[in-house]
Amino acid sequence: MSENEIVQYAVDDGIAVINLNRPERRNALSIAAAERLHALWHELDRDPEVRAAVLTSADCGTFCAGMDLKEAAEIRRERGVDILDVLADPFYERMRVVSKPIIAAMTGHFAAGGMMLCLNSDIRVGLAGTRGGVTEAKIGRGSPWAVPLLWMLPQSIVAEMLLTGVMMPVERLHALGFVNYVEPSPEAVRERAMGLARSIRDNAPLTVAAGKEAIMGAMDLGCAAGFDHAKTIYKKVYASEDAQEGPRAFAEKRKPVWVGR
Repeated sequence: MSENEIVQYAVDDGIAVINLNRPERRNALSIAAAERLHALWHELDRDPEVRAAVLTSADCGTFCAGMDLKEAAEIRRERGVDILDVLADPFYERMRVVSKPIIAAMTGHFAAGGMMLCLNSDIRVGLAGTRGGVTEAKIGRGSPWAVPLLWMLPQSIVAEMLLTGVMMPVERLHALGFVNYVEPSPEAVRERAMGLARSIRDNAPLTVAAGKEAIMGAMDLGCAAGFDHAKTIYKKVYASEDAQEGPRAFAEKRKPVWVGR
């Protein structure tokens, strides 16, 4: 399959849908898939029509199994290098700075790189009866990308995940606040994710963008510095035309018309 078929991309009515499409390999992240995703993070930021994105995958029981270990072994055998050495962005750092909100619609189990995609998303919807985890300890790999989990889960839970490599039920991750919703079927997972994306799409775009930027900034800076940083971020929101349109539309009992400036 071509890169466009391995990771499908479509935009409709302000919502981008990114679909991992390797069900025969449990939607594992091949080099082609990783490079395609890296390009799409840039595309999300470039396209002014996109207000939110849904990241999902072909139904096979697994949302994403992580790195394609078979391909990794082939690369080592044939070229004598680690697969991470041939990737432009091995730890998906570009995904973390995408300005548009990303909703993970996890239609199956999510492990290793699959968990990485989930934690780099802003909102997560899981499938009942599935499991997620950081399984690198079981195969001798590493997970530096898992450090942000310390801002999403208790330290003891993160330690359990990284040190044991045991997958946790999505229901437990939901109870701990990592997963926003758990739905009974893949269709319901995608439906919930699309509903969230539509809600985001219909909100004031500058406020949404500032909200995501402020959250990510505070994770890096801490509470006091993050608060000061957020005040700076929101200055352009308060000074925008949309900041006047919102109250005006409320007073006139109509839907606001956002212009994004």
